[in-house]
Amino acid sequence: MVKSWLSASVAIVIWGVTFASTRVLLEEFSALEINIVRFALAWVALACAAKVPRKGGVCAAPWWLFAAMGFTGVFAYQFLENCAIYYTNASNVAILVSFGPVVTAIMARALTADRSLSPRLIFGSLVAVVGVAFVALNGVVNFQLRPLGDAMALCAMVSWGIYSVLIEKANRLGVEPIVAVRKSFGWALLMMLPLAVWGVTPSGFVALDGSYSVTIDADANLDRFASFWNWVNLGFLGVLASAACFVLWSRACRVIGMVRTTIGLYLTPVVGVAFAALFLKERLTWLSVAGGVLILGGVAIANMRREA
Repeated sequence: MVKSWLSASVAIVIWGVTFASTRVLLEEFSALEINIVRFALAWVALACAAKVPRKGGVCAAPWWLFAAMGFTGVFAYQFLENCAIYYTNASNVAILVSFGPVVTAIMARALTADRSLSPRLIFGSLVAVVGVAFVALNGVVNFQLRPLGDAMALCAMVSWGIYSVLIEKANRLGVEPIVAVRKSFGWALLMMLPLAVWGVTPSGFVALDGSYSVTIDADANLDRFASFWNWVNLGFLGVLASAACFVLWSRACRVIGMVRTTIGLYLTPVVGVAFAALFLKERLTWLSVAGGVLILGGVAIANMRREA
């Protein structure tokens, strides 16, 4: 159990600092290009890792399970979140997506044998959501409903909830997490191909302020792919944040439980704010600190075991 909590914690910490690498890469790459390279590197890393001999065989699972995991956890989630940030503000996205663990718990109750949903979990989650709002708004009350972008953020949240249910399904079938994640990434990359083709066109270059453009200019690609630091950031996002963390997350869900593990995602903004304050010299406000305390308290309440 301790090892599983450690795995989930490592994933949360790494996911909490991915925004910094993404922000740097967005100066030279579009959001779509980052995702394609990121998950291609992740697929290669997992393909190499899958060749390492392991005890036991690989349990068969229907192809649609991996395709659905790739669609919900990678393709749809990433696409919707990128679109949402364009059509609404980042604080709206952060607050709306933070309801994900509650939605996941409801889905788990309805679709799986997981019975973690309880009044205590809901209360702790709502406390954490308030903390996320404090961190996201950071003293600037600019939460305004923007129907299209907010709807996309909500769909991204639901998409991750469905992905969590699919992880539970794969774990119950006994599929090795490395295999499940690798195959889901492979499907996700196939789903990105139409967007990549569209991104080469003039329409793709103007869509979402260029977020879905794909540059095939040889000189431009030589310059940006020759950068050591670009590869450091791409490697971090692909090998660590995608390949390693998705596998660690799946393994943690298998032992701890899908819902209790997902509650830990509330801690991601705390890590992000702490990283920004320590390494990017961003201003740390009392509202952010209060939000962090609320998040920690909410996660603790939500994960309390009910007395027998």
